[in-house]
Parts: sequence; structure tokens; C-alpha cells
Amino acid sequence: MTIEPNNEAMAATGEAKQSTNILRARRLGIDTQFEAIVFMRNDCPVCLSEGFSAQTRIRVSYKDQSVIATLFQTAPDLLEHGEIGLSEAAWHRLGVQAGENVSVCHPRPLESLSKLRSKIYGRPLEADAVSSIFQDIVAGRYSDIHLASFITACSARPLDHSEMVAFTGAMIDAGDRLQWERYPVVDKHCVGGLPGNRTSPIIVAIVTACGLTMPKTSSRAITSPAGTADTMETLAPVDLDLAAMRRVVEKEGGCIAWGGAVRLSPADDTLIRVERALDLDSEGQLVASVLSKKIAAGSTHVILDLPVGPTAKVRSQSAAHALSRDLIAVALAFDVEARTVISDGRQPIGRGIGPALEARDVLSVLQGAAEAPRDLRDKSIALAGHLLELGGTIDLGSGVELAEQTLNDGSAWKKFQGICGAQGGMRTPPKALHCHPVFAKETGKVTAIDNRRLAKVAKLAGAPGAKAAGLEIHARIGAAVDVGEPLYTIHAEAPGELDYSLEYVQENNDIFELTEL
Repeated sequence: MTIEPNNEAMAATGEAKQSTNILRARRLGIDTQFEAIVFMRNDCPVCLSEGFSAQTRIRVSYKDQSVIATLFQTAPDLLEHGEIGLSEAAWHRLGVQAGENVSVCHPRPLESLSKLRSKIYGRPLEADAVSSIFQDIVAGRYSDIHLASFITACSARPLDHSEMVAFTGAMIDAGDRLQWERYPVVDKHCVGGLPGNRTSPIIVAIVTACGLTMPKTSSRAITSPAGTADTMETLAPVDLDLAAMRRVVEKEGGCIAWGGAVRLSPADDTLIRVERALDLDSEGQLVASVLSKKIAAGSTHVILDLPVGPTAKVRSQSAAHALSRDLIAVALAFDVEARTVISDGRQPIGRGIGPALEARDVLSVLQGAAEAPRDLRDKSIALAGHLLELGGTIDLGSGVELAEQTLNDGSAWKKFQGICGAQGGMRTPPKALHCHPVFAKETGKVTAIDNRRLAKVAKLAGAPGAKAAGLEIHARIGAAVDVGEPLYTIHAEAPGELDYSLEYVQENNDIFELTEL
């Protein structure tokens, strides 16, 4: 939900008058995460006169701010006469104070819903229809039911090229857009589905040490054990506004910041939340999601990592090639030069899964530690090499050598320290109070690792909310293990969360698939 200005134009387009529907605001302290929810007595005169019932969408206004919220009704003894209860999301978006009055009314009809229905019935969406839908999404006019219908329609009726371009453009236009005086501006993105894989902080350090500009905006985890922003936050502040981002980039050539602080492609964040609940992720929306954030951040050259594996987001080589073609074609429509890299997604990258554990892997690679995970180091060098070549720093075929040299001679580590300092100071990642190894129940060779279920173990242990929580992997695909040898160790900040994860492990003892030697 986002706040809209409450002005005379709304009344001109059919908003109901609000002067008589005045209620006293009460903060209920109910966390509804992203959705604005309000509560009214079932005998409230406003509900009776306006015909409000449970699940009705209503507009709540305070001074010059308003928000579209979903109404729930309560028994008379839970609220006083003349009161309206607000969830935390609604309270903060309105900026209301306890006991002050708000007004409520019906929101104006959503004309874009007719466009959505057209997509449901199989008709492609024109650019103006896509724009109106995304304007309503960002303004908070769509309920989760509307969003679910939209996402389902776009999954069942795949987007064609023109629709992908329209989706990408509408998502960019619905938020902020960064402009940089430097050229080129490079970025890297992984389509996801692979635990660990925390290459971005290492890549930013390498390519900025080589003179490229890389203002990296990253997301927090939605359903994974850690997003890049979660991991980086254990090393330095990431909640940078636009002015702070510019200051850091001007000083160091790059940053690693949380994208939510600068409102890049905000419609994407709303859609992702519902997509995860539905377990739907259509290719067309994935293309628009990835590229809208890169373009909104001002990127001109982008490397896109597509891990392929049976439990990764992209399951097959053919699917990866199809996705690659769409990503490159849509990027070209916005004058962005993109290169895709299809990588191994059969198992996690690095040893740590969870914010602090992944941060420790990042530090070990940057510092050149002997125990640094080789797969994370090699993948970071390979992707950084592609980015150096794409950005014109070095000839084709020489990027990996330059990236490795920059890592080996300490330049990348020095640059990373500079970026952390410019973002507010370097931190030491926390350590978990509780650790428990999970042992192999038989002797054999590791032939497969279930990325999704392994990630769930880390989340049940508390990641990403508990920064030190997660797990540390000890065995890789192809390794021979003896009975009783540790496969991975669970890290938790609280004994209860450790118990949750262990209970899940006991019910899922085949996350690591072993075959006879």
C-alpha cells in the first residue's frame, strides 16, 4: 500500500463526500505487514449508512493523506463508539496521531479492472492498459484478491514480447528512477532459487576497484533465508536514501544498498509478495521484474545469472535459453546491453545460508582466506569478468584474469572496506548462540541436494529475521561421506527456532541424497 494525496481531483472523479463519516483513530498494534487493514464495529453508523461489510475496500483520509484499506468488523466491545482501529501499516502510512479524527468513504471505481478481465479472457494487454493497472497497484487500489487475479491471468496467459516491454516500462514509470552522470553504469542480477550464492558484494568490490560504476540496489529476502540486502546489513548500513547513495557512489564508485529505501519499481515488490503466496512466477513477469529494477537504478550494462537445477527457479537448459532470449530482447528495447550467464544451480553456492553466515563467506573470499569457499570465489570472479568485459574495461576474454588479479592483490578488499565505510561503517557479523550438526545416516556419495528444503531448514532456524541464524554446509555433490559425518550445521539464536528446524529435518532426512559408493 502507498499513500495518495487527498485532493479535489478525487472528488471530481466520483469520490464520496467525507465530511459526515468522521471517526476517531485508534492504533491497535496489529502487524499486517504490507497491507493496510482497518477495523470498525459491526454496529457502526458509518458501516450501516455506507453499506460497508467485512472485506470492503474503503478510503481512509487524514489531513492531506489517504490510504485504501481492507475493512474488518468487530464485536461492539472491542472498539468504542465512534472509533476506527488501524493496523500498523495503515497507521504509519497515514501519519495519524492517537485520538485524532479520520474520514472514511468508498473509493472510486477501478476502471483498470476491465483491462484485467480482458487478460483473463485471453486478450493481450495494450501499453495504456498495462500502465493504468500498475498505477492502481502502486496507489494501493488493488486488494490481494485483485492482485492474485492479475498474477494468475499473466501466468495462465503468458506475456508476449510487447506485453513484457509494456510491463517493464509501466513498472519503471510507477516508481523513482535514478540518473547518473557516469557511463557506463553496470549491474548484475541473479534470477534466484539458489541458497547462498552471495556473489554481489564481491562483484561490486572487484568491478569498482577496476574503475567501473556499480550502484547496486538489492532486495531483502521474501521467502529465501537471505537477500543481498540482509547479508550486507550485517556488514554495513544498507538503508540509504537517494542522497546517501549518490554520496557513496561519487566517493567509491559503487554501493550495496537496499532498493526499498529509494522506491525503485515499487509495483514489483507488491506483486512478488502475492506471487510467493501463490507459488506462481511467470516468465514474463520475471523478465519485467528483473529489468525494471535494473533500468530504474540507471543501469546501462547488466549481467544476468541464470542458475539451472532441479530445485532451482529455472529447472532446465531449454527454459534457461528461452528466458535468456526474452531478457536480452526486452533489455534492448530500453537501450540496455544485457548478457546472460547460465550457471550450475544444482546445489547452494558457498558454505553459509543465512545473512551473517553468508557475510562471513563474502569476507573470507575478499580477504583471500585459505578456508574461503572455492565455488563462491570462482563464480564471483567469472561474473565480475563478464561485467568488466561488458562495461568495456578490458578486451573480451580477459575479464576473468583481471577480476582474479584484483581479488588476489587486495584491491577488491580495500575497495569493499571503503564502500562499507562510506555507507556508515563496517560491522562484524553476529554469531549464533545455538548450533546443531546434522549427520549422514549412512555411508555414500552425495548425488543431489534439495535447495528448496535446505533453504526451509535455514528459515525455520530463524533466518533472515535472526541475522545469525541459518546453516553451514559441510558436504557437496560428489563428496563421499561416512555414516555419522556432518552434512551441515544448523545455527539459531533461540532454542525454540533450533527445535523447529530439527523437527523439519527429522521429517525430511533425504535433503542430501546419498548413493552407495
